[in-house]
Amino acid sequence: MHIHILGICGTFMGSLAQLAKELGHRVTGSDANVYPPMSTQLEQAGIELIQGFDPIYLQAPHMQNPPDLVIIGNAMSRGNPSVEYVLDQGIAYTSGPQWLRDHVLQGKWVLAVAGTHGKTTTSSMLAWILEYAGMEPGYLIGGVTKNFPTSARLGGTPFFVVEADEYDSAFFDKRSKFVHYNARTVILNNLEFDHADIFPDLAAIETQFHHLVRTVPGNGLVVCNGREESLRRVLQRGCWTPVEMFGSGEGWN
Repeated sequence: MHIHILGICGTFMGSLAQLAKELGHRVTGSDANVYPPMSTQLEQAGIELIQGFDPIYLQAPHMQNPPDLVIIGNAMSRGNPSVEYVLDQGIAYTSGPQWLRDHVLQGKWVLAVAGTHGKTTTSSMLAWILEYAGMEPGYLIGGVTKNFPTSARLGGTPFFVVEADEYDSAFFDKRSKFVHYNARTVILNNLEFDHADIFPDLAAIETQFHHLVRTVPGNGLVVCNGREESLRRVLQRGCWTPVEMFGSGEGWN
């Protein structure tokens, strides 16, 4: 299958592209600005990059075999020339988080790292701990890691670490990305007001985190920063999963 990714040089979408390539798909992508370090990783993976969103590059003869599926990044909106072309031509499309859930995370033990700060660092550390323990995890990290050659891979065991972002999924799916991931283990680092472009206040973000907690199965685990009042409020709204609290000082796990 030929998959084209709109907004491919974002950290999440670039990592997604590498997973699609590893699955054996032909992967191309376009973005307003194509630059390192993500462009370097993508080019090394054999992924063709296009600067800009002129839809002519999605058509023959500029592109051999037009895409079978377009993954639309959440930075794309109506009015984008490539988005309008995809809609007008009836080309199949999906969001990045939905594609990840449907084609990578099914049957996986997903360990999702969420929070306002420290997601990239914590997910990188968690993936490396599992790697060092011989568990060969898959992972998708929203940044360029130092211990791994790429920011995403499928892995060789059911364990999959994902940096879980509360930002919305796409212009056609305003749910937070992390509700798509079917996480079995969730790490909640912290929770502060952020993303003022889509959330009116902290309470709105707490609601999204509540939705995340509601997706974790009863035999999973929620690992939570016990010193964060906003996260305590999230759990008080309902949690059906065992919770382990962490913090500094005495009396923490």
